[in-house]
Amino acid sequence: MPDFCDVAVPVPLDMAFTYRVPDGLCLSAGSRVVVPFRQQRTVGIVTELHSREPRVNTKTVLQSLDHEGEPALSDELLRLGKWISEYYLSPVGEVFRSMLPLTAEFRRAAVYRITDEGHTALHLAGSTGSPGRSKRSAEEQDTEFRVLNYLTMRDFVREQTLRKANQVSRQLLDGMVRKKWIAREDASHVADAARMRDVAVLKSAEGKLNANQQLLVETLAASGWRVSLERLRELGVPRSSLGTLVKRGLIELVREAVALPRPAILARDARFEFSAAQQSALGNIRAAVDAGSFNGILLHGVTGSGKTAVYLAAMKSVLDAGRSAILLVPEIGLTPAVAADVHDVFGDEVAILHSGLSAKERAEHWHRIRRGEARAVVGTRSAVFAPVSKLALIIVDEEQDSSYKQEETPRYHARNVAVMRAKFSNAAVVLGSATPSLESYFNAKKNRYALLEMPDRVEKRPLPEIELVDMRQEFQETGNENVVSRKLIEGIRLRLERKEQAMVLLNRRGYSPVVLCRTCGKTLECRNCAIALTHHKQSRRMECHYCGFTAPVPKSCVECGSEYVYFLGTGSEKLEELLHGYFPQARIARLDRDTVRSHADFERALSALNAGELDLLVGTQMIAKGHDIHGVTLVGVVGADMALGMPDFRAAERTFTSSASTKRNCAFGAGCTIRLTVRW
Repeated sequence: MPDFCDVAVPVPLDMAFTYRVPDGLCLSAGSRVVVPFRQQRTVGIVTELHSREPRVNTKTVLQSLDHEGEPALSDELLRLGKWISEYYLSPVGEVFRSMLPLTAEFRRAAVYRITDEGHTALHLAGSTGSPGRSKRSAEEQDTEFRVLNYLTMRDFVREQTLRKANQVSRQLLDGMVRKKWIAREDASHVADAARMRDVAVLKSAEGKLNANQQLLVETLAASGWRVSLERLRELGVPRSSLGTLVKRGLIELVREAVALPRPAILARDARFEFSAAQQSALGNIRAAVDAGSFNGILLHGVTGSGKTAVYLAAMKSVLDAGRSAILLVPEIGLTPAVAADVHDVFGDEVAILHSGLSAKERAEHWHRIRRGEARAVVGTRSAVFAPVSKLALIIVDEEQDSSYKQEETPRYHARNVAVMRAKFSNAAVVLGSATPSLESYFNAKKNRYALLEMPDRVEKRPLPEIELVDMRQEFQETGNENVVSRKLIEGIRLRLERKEQAMVLLNRRGYSPVVLCRTCGKTLECRNCAIALTHHKQSRRMECHYCGFTAPVPKSCVECGSEYVYFLGTGSEKLEELLHGYFPQARIARLDRDTVRSHADFERALSALNAGELDLLVGTQMIAKGHDIHGVTLVGVVGADMALGMPDFRAAERTFTSSASTKRNCAFGAGCTIRLTVRW
């Protein structure tokens, strides 16, 4: 084993750091290691092993996290990470960190203790009251001495506990560290990422039992002889009753792994009955995979042409050949539906990777992929880094979607990364879309990608009827500044009478996007971003949708004090309120970032719509991602041309693709209509 290794650590520095390899530690390029960095420990990736002794003193690697002997990142992924670092000008350590969803296996923690200087300062404060601290506020002094008093009674205190117990900020603790009153020490440690639970197993029901013990035994017997302790505690039985049964040998307590969650949305029929266009596309994809070299394919299929069935059939042929495939979808909301279809075809060979999972769930799926237990991977943009072996096929569904662009460092685009990974792996990459991005379509026309077209919908179903409603004419005829046109209202009323469903899209959340003073013309703006704050009526606050700054709803103008404050414009919250007024008996739900706090909320809303429990769904772009709901026969897009004025050079392209995506929401509705209201 070489004496030294270069380690890329997740810091904003474009370099690797040299560490000494301790005797007996076996490492290889791509291994995860715990190393000391500045005053803390962190996890890095070994990029190179060598015996070149550096000119400066080196620290020593503390331990390896890859105990199975196989490095976390293969040579292919190491090469991909270095390409991302060079192409997107990102620190290589931060690139590798984004490739490994394993935060649950290393817990960062800091502890504090009081120093001799802190004891002295506390003693002087008690005797003199103000030892040279006249420039600071009395409130800050009291807080600092409260922290010192708290620490005198304890050896070490975790940062989270200290801040919660004393209601202090990290900035105040940093100031006390600089004054050497307290010391911060790193307490980061390696943790077990496995999700475990305690289970009671019934071994025997013989012998005399009291009422509580009898209840425990009957509950276990009725539940297949195995029940989690969490469920048993809900019975309200004292712990001593369970302890007595354990001592008598009637019940045994064991720890077992928690099963990974299955998709909650019911899968549709996944039988493959292909049209001629589908068969042709599938044949070309299989030929590209069998070639064993890099091939790029653009699958241009109209909405409802059956692209998903082609994806699944192509993945099935890859898995039947003993190889692996990755399917990328743009949004978390699409993952459960797609994963349900894939589960129907491939069973437990499917792994899911997206940010909606907990850290432990992501780690479990990652390790299943690494061990080869899951060879079909479904996920959002981060799934492009899945550690599959024998990769043969990568599919990027809705490849034009802007969600594939990572907005934090490293700012990679998953579609481009998928193409490069396929190139490094000699695999085929399929970019699928009904509205391809300009660059992908250009590459196909220049023969850099093969262009496969599916111009017809499955079973020759007609495309939905699209109707434009000019709101200027609406105003001239009614004299009212309405947001929703009369035609859309009438269309929704007709669908409700038929027991059908409808969706209404307005890509602006909140209640009112502008708050204006009629006296001085002042607009309420964010103090950080200098853009208009959005009024959120339900939560009674003003919010900046860029930085998250919030402020109370003004009762008067902050500039001139006038009471003539007007709330202008319409967001999804106000639109929902308007539709409740038009249709008080309808079951209406709203889907935007304000109502969806977690992945479970999103899945619950779509499941309710799919099950017919909702009549009308209102939302932002979350509902424009192509959700195949059979009962939806009307889709309304309010202010369809507003996005054309966005300060984005892709504004026209994104407006077109967003509006076109609503077609898929009508993919199965016979006689479906799309009404777009515009203000041209």
